[in-house]
Amino acid sequence: VQLQASGGGLVQAGGSLRLSCAASGRAFLINTVGWFRQAPGKEREFVGNVNWNNGHTYYADSMKGRFTVSRDNAKKTAYLQMNSVKPEDTAVYYCAADVVGGLDYWGKGTQVTVSS
Repeated sequence: VQLQASGGGLVQAGGSLRLSCAASGRAFLINTVGWFRQAPGKEREFVGNVNWNNGHTYYADSMKGRFTVSRDNAKKTAYLQMNSVKPEDTAVYYCAADVVGGLDYWGKGTQVTVSS
């Protein structure tokens, strides 16, 4: 399974951004796709994930309300919708998939920068 995150960029505080995570290869093996972020000098933190089969979502408590994770099976793509962004949302955002068999796959991150 290969993952490619995209959609990052520069956005003003209060704005919105949608990140995409395109899966290729044996995408049918995916159980869930999760989003993580890592700000400079900080540890990587979990944002939320989506069950690839039934669309159920789960979020870190601190991410509830402004972030929405979804997926489009036909496009083999997961999304992270970010609303009302804040400067503290500035980070590299990664998507990762856990697949049947217990392996994890990570995509290269996409930079999100929120200006105040």
